Amino acid sequence: MSTKTAIVTGAAGNLGSAVVTKFIGNNFKVIAAVRNKGMTTTARANCEEVALDLTDEESCQEFIDKMIIENNSIDVAVLTAGGFTMGNVASTKTSDIAKQYKLNFETAYNIARPVFAQMMKQNSGRIFLIGSRQGLDFSHAKGVTAYAFSKSLIFRLAEIMNAEAKGKNVVISVIAPSTIDTPENRISMPDADFSAWVSPAQVADVIYYYSGTEADVLREPVIKVYNKA
Repeated sequence: MSTKTAIVTGAAGNLGSAVVTKFIGNNFKVIAAVRNKGMTTTARANCEEVALDLTDEESCQEFIDKMIIENNSIDVAVLTAGGFTMGNVASTKTSDIAKQYKLNFETAYNIARPVFAQMMKQNSGRIFLIGSRQGLDFSHAKGVTAYAFSKSLIFRLAEIMNAEAKGKNVVISVIAPSTIDTPENRISMPDADFSAWVSPAQVADVIYYYSGTEADVLREPVIKVYNKA
């Protein structure tokens, strides 16, 4: 059986690294997109690290074209790259929204678009976009205005792509975590109940499950990974 290929963006981050580990551990070849070479902590078998500016649309297209030539197909894409900022409506400028749009939407769209085109050609594939609870339900968006706006677009993108993919074996899922248990989040929210959060490894487990044959019957999934939050 041929080795399946997964692309992971934001591969040096907490969630991206956990996703890379999960897919490598299940015999995938992983192409790990990072901002600069050497950002992943250790060299791993079946993992190719690629430096890529996800805000550069042309570079992203060239990257995907190269991956298709080298691997013939793309089975899974997990797009974890993004950013976060605090700010209520009164303190949030349009420039703040533009920055979050670039970090959270453009970085996803610039890869999702060419990957989606390839998956439609090969009539198979799974794309995982990372939304957020705040982007899905604006009742949780208090104090994170720009972030919530940018993440809400991820859900709309998935809806459009899934509509275009109707009848094909191509599915775009949105993972909507509550708070991911990372060192950065613990520092910024020291009084929170960390046990209510979800770990990067738990999110990676969920993504891997939904990429497999057990989840083949699902279409248009929004997967709420909230734990006890």
